[in-house]
Amino acid sequence: MSRVPLTKKGEISLKEKLSNLKFVERPQISQAIAEARAHGDLKENAEYHAAKELQGLVEAKINEIESALVNAQVIDVTEIPETGRVVFGSTVTVYDIDNDKNVTYKIVGNLESDPDKGEISIDTPIARGMVGKFVDDEIIIQTPAGNLSYEILEVKHL
Repeated sequence: MSRVPLTKKGEISLKEKLSNLKFVERPQISQAIAEARAHGDLKENAEYHAAKELQGLVEAKINEIESALVNAQVIDVTEIPETGRVVFGSTVTVYDIDNDKNVTYKIVGNLESDPDKGEISIDTPIARGMVGKFVDDEIIIQTPAGNLSYEILEVKHL
């Protein structure tokens, strides 16, 4: 299996989420199953079936996160010297030429991306179009929604 890039912050976040699933949610679900079992006939016990379904979802999420952490290549961008070049983990401020505004993106791994917070996956067309470029470069990125024109204003390793 190939290595999955992950920022140091993303690794910490995933470990916290895994800990919560294992030591908070899993015991709560086990308790809910035990309570539902105490109500009698399991064939017609909606609480029992709902708790078992939730247990399956939580166990799948635990497996997914554990697998991701095992296969993660954790990159601490603060240890990489800043050269003005966009790399994985960089926080990039660009000038959106088409919309006449500045936009800031942080390039992160798939499991930690949150576009609403400006954290975009390394696998998105925007991130791929920026990686390897330098401050003051003008770039045109092809996306499914059309072409985007940017000028890279600043690259930081935060």
